[in-house]
Amino acid sequence: MSEITRRQVLMGGAAWAAAPALGLSRSARAAEFTYKFGTNMPATHPLTVRAIEAAERILKETNGQVVINVFPNNQLGNDADMLSQLRAGGLEFFTISGVNVLSQLVPISSMWGLGFAWPNAAAVHKALDGELGKFLRGQFPKVGLLAMDTIWSSGFRQITNSVRPINTPEDLKGLKMRVPVSPLWTSLFKHLGASPASINFAETYSSLQTKVVDGQENPLAIIAIAKLYEVQKYCSMTSHMWDGWWCMTNQKVWDRIPEAARPIIARNLNRAALEMRVDGAKLNLSLRSELAAKGLVFNDPPLDPFRATLVKSGFYTEWRQKYGEEAWGLLEKYTGKLG
Repeated sequence: MSEITRRQVLMGGAAWAAAPALGLSRSARAAEFTYKFGTNMPATHPLTVRAIEAAERILKETNGQVVINVFPNNQLGNDADMLSQLRAGGLEFFTISGVNVLSQLVPISSMWGLGFAWPNAAAVHKALDGELGKFLRGQFPKVGLLAMDTIWSSGFRQITNSVRPINTPEDLKGLKMRVPVSPLWTSLFKHLGASPASINFAETYSSLQTKVVDGQENPLAIIAIAKLYEVQKYCSMTSHMWDGWWCMTNQKVWDRIPEAARPIIARNLNRAALEMRVDGAKLNLSLRSELAAKGLVFNDPPLDPFRATLVKSGFYTEWRQKYGEEAWGLLEKYTGKLG
């Protein structure tokens, strides 16, 4: 990690340790409104660090009236558990990938994760801060949820495995790949010729260690924090999928939050998301050399053959039909023609 990230982690770790006991400050102990913020990211991840900083600002700007306690590392359950709690009103805020369990409730939320669709992170952010993001956010009130305006960026995902470097789509054929529980992820790797297995993240390390699967895919930050380099040999920089997190709340819960506090909460959570984007990008850039020093063997495959394989296999046609023409048109406004 960079020096700035280490400082943030120390700050975040201290605040996180204090938060469950409401030990943030004298005013926090007298807070009128206390809310929970759940995430599956570790306490040291930039998302958690920035969420804690946002909670501290919210506490200050509401004069101690609003405390948001951040619970990292699946402390409140896995993503499916936390999504259920959010929908029931037992959890007030939750960062969740649009491509994971949320897509089982709102299928179109997975659209940003289409394989080999984005040229770079700037194009993703422009789309999600613009018309595509507005369209996607508009789908959540239909199931009683509300998403903050700004996406928390996880970044592009890379493929690791213990068998061989991935230089062409043919190198994926027959590989047993751990993927999250998500139809889009499963579809992508099937179309590329791999054998995807849906496994919760908490079981990923042990599944790789025991050779239940050959490989997995994640941003470099997650590969580093979860120490997946200990059970993987090769890292192929495929940037095959972009992923991030919606910061979500329950619409009824949001409506019960004091009206004066809502813009303070929204503004600070959106600010944290923007700050976390910068942190994550810096971290991912710095980690390649660190992970190589730990033994991961990196390669940079050409990406056009992977997209050509998906076009030929009908991957984009399949998902265009699932997402619908309106959404697909907005997507291609930012990605260019797919398929």
